[in-house]
Amino acid sequence: MPRARLLVSLLASLGLALPAHAQRSADIARIAAQAHGRVGVACSLPGKTLDCNFHAADAFPMQSVYKLPIAMAMLHAVEQGRFTLDQKIRFLPSDRIAPDQYSQLQQEHPHGDADVPIEDLLRLAVSNSDGVASDMLVRSLGGPSAPDAYVRSLGISGIHIVDTEQTLGREVKLEDRNSAEPRALVALLRLLADRSPLSPQHTQLLLGWMTASHTGDHRIRALLPPGTVVADKTGTSGSARNFTNATNDVGLITLPDGRKLAIAILVADAAAPSAVRERVIAEIAQAVYDAARTR
Repeated sequence: MPRARLLVSLLASLGLALPAHAQRSADIARIAAQAHGRVGVACSLPGKTLDCNFHAADAFPMQSVYKLPIAMAMLHAVEQGRFTLDQKIRFLPSDRIAPDQYSQLQQEHPHGDADVPIEDLLRLAVSNSDGVASDMLVRSLGGPSAPDAYVRSLGISGIHIVDTEQTLGREVKLEDRNSAEPRALVALLRLLADRSPLSPQHTQLLLGWMTASHTGDHRIRALLPPGTVVADKTGTSGSARNFTNATNDVGLITLPDGRKLAIAILVADAAAPSAVRERVIAEIAQAVYDAARTR
């Protein structure tokens, strides 16, 4: 029996109330169990201890969550003078991904052969989770090793960028290689919120794209108070062998007092249907938000 549940049972048998942090851990464990898979949670609020870590040091497949560090790496390259936001990148026929992978860009240009400004590629990759746009950014940067090295240069370990969308479309069995620990993703979000490695202009541009995204409407933001600002990046895999490899959401939640709550909720190898997996993310986010708001 998990420690949180054991503590609940023990205190209940003694007629005692759970301390707040233990209750939160028990709540997260109870909610996570509904996914019938692996769930990882990490969160951070400056100067506060929220006790929300749940398998926070385990590796989980990122899926499209990796488009956040890819976008950061490209914006860093722009600041280095290697590119400009209005510079156009050629959408080559060889950039096309599998028909069952999402790309608005490919829908609009099914044969490729289009020139697309880097700023548009960034917006499509971050807000719409466009696979072709993401791969074009990675190609321009020099391959997956470039954003991977950029993350490490920030002093963050536990995030691994290995494969492109195109590669994953051909070899689904590789999808665990683009992996991250929930605590590492929270560290990246915390850095972005508190002491961004990007310029203020580019930081706001990136957070704006994340806030404008609707891919996670049923995840972190679903049960938060109306009007709550959430800048997030989702990741979702297909289903195979009667389970879904990844249903993820990571982001920054702006609390009523202006503080930024960083949270990562990753669900892997889950047998529950999509609506349940998303509800698990929403309920955990709500529990953490409620705890953060009262601090």
